[in-house]
Amino acid sequence: MSKKLVGKVAVVTGASKGIGASIARALAEEGASVVVNYSSSKQDAERVVAEIAARGGKAIAVQADVSKPAHIERLFSDARRSFGRLEVHDRGDAAGVGWPEVENRARAGDSLFEGVARYE
Repeated sequence: MSKKLVGKVAVVTGASKGIGASIARALAEEGASVVVNYSSSKQDAERVVAEIAARGGKAIAVQADVSKPAHIERLFSDARRSFGRLEVHDRGDAAGVGWPEVENRARAGDSLFEGVARYE
């Protein structure tokens, strides 16, 4: 891998299993620090974080229901608190619920979402 995402931070929703977990692992392999979001599968999310760490990557697990604006705020706030910034978000869950809130607030200049780019 080329490690083209070194120094970048990614939030991947639905990352505790399936496609989301694969996306989280792939982003970590490219050098990104990864926020592994989960709704209810804490054990699975922690397993993904452990797998990333075992390969030398950085990751945290954050519980949030992305259909709830307050949870989205906490998710992004935890990402910034842990890694200092945020460049990438990916909807590993593919549901799309909640993301209009993020995108609208990023466009409106909300500092919590400043610099967020989509990676899809």
